[in-house]
Amino acid sequence: MVKQMDEIKLLDLTRQYQIIKDEIKPVVESIMESQRFVNGPVVQEFEENFAEFCGSKYAVGCSSGTDALIMSLVALKIGCGDEVITTPFTFFATVEAIIRMGGTPVFVDIDAKTYNIDTSRIEEVITEKTKAIIPVHLFGQCANMDEITRIAKKHDLKVIEDACQAVGAEWKKKRAGSMGDLGCFSFFPAKNLGAFGDGGMVTTDNKELYEKMLRTRQHGIDMKNPYHYEHVGGNFRLDALQAGILNVKLRYLEWWQRQRNENADEYNKRLRRYDSSLASGPSAPYVASECYHAYNQFVIRSEKRETLKRRLKENRIGCNVYYPYPIHTQACISHYGYKEGDFPNTEKACKEVLALPIYPELTNEEIHRVVDVLELR
Repeated sequence: MVKQMDEIKLLDLTRQYQIIKDEIKPVVESIMESQRFVNGPVVQEFEENFAEFCGSKYAVGCSSGTDALIMSLVALKIGCGDEVITTPFTFFATVEAIIRMGGTPVFVDIDAKTYNIDTSRIEEVITEKTKAIIPVHLFGQCANMDEITRIAKKHDLKVIEDACQAVGAEWKKKRAGSMGDLGCFSFFPAKNLGAFGDGGMVTTDNKELYEKMLRTRQHGIDMKNPYHYEHVGGNFRLDALQAGILNVKLRYLEWWQRQRNENADEYNKRLRRYDSSLASGPSAPYVASECYHAYNQFVIRSEKRETLKRRLKENRIGCNVYYPYPIHTQACISHYGYKEGDFPNTEKACKEVLALPIYPELTNEEIHRVVDVLELR
């Protein structure tokens, strides 16, 4: 009888928990004993630590990465009739937040190598209605922030970094979330810094925006004059339990990032033997020289993606496609007039990308087993 191989999950958080559980449990117990679950000192401590980690002056905890984007748009007074430039190759929340605020998403195709917004095409779509740019630091690699900030200053636009997949990533030694007017983060459990549920954060160097977001996350209430509302906000608070857990995890984050990069190097030793232009096999991720990649996902690409995906699953190896459908072709936003063929780099990527396991606790033996399956003929 042939022995069945152990499963290699796309992400195995149980391994991470075994390392940190003895630090997590007393923190959770302390918060339960205090019975202070909303705002309070634990949340404030995490906000201060996270701002310092990112290299920003301020950070405001909130309920999710999606709500971080919404809070940022509220802070910048972006609403009906305002255009916001972004990418069609992202998680839907990026675009959803713009639409929910009454704004109009304006898409720019991606760079074929980095999967991030093609900065050479941004100025082509700027109009008198354009108010902001939302670059997405996809898969853990920062967009070209030099060009984005140059364009924004030239046209008097605001920049909201969607760094929900890029905590700890860097562009020319500057960390994600510290380069735009605002930076948005998600602490969904699968992220490199994940909560035990949902959570998010907005970073900024602007004190006025910081104070407005403190109000925004509590329905717009003026905390100096309770039950007087400065503007419409929402219930976007980060609860203390999540903040306490994230504070513990933050201490490990730089180590986890190094482990992810070491795992990526191990993959690349074998994957880079292929010439992707000949479609002879899966190609390794491209990393721009200006970037420190956080590897929220390790994404290969291949014209034989579906064959590779099926083969991995047959061998009990986790994988996933981020993302199979371009946002500009989604039926729910068809009224904006975009169609298939508008953004060829995005559409081609959607047919070829495939994410492999990359989490810090992955072993070299497991990485070699993944690549062995990819190399099967």
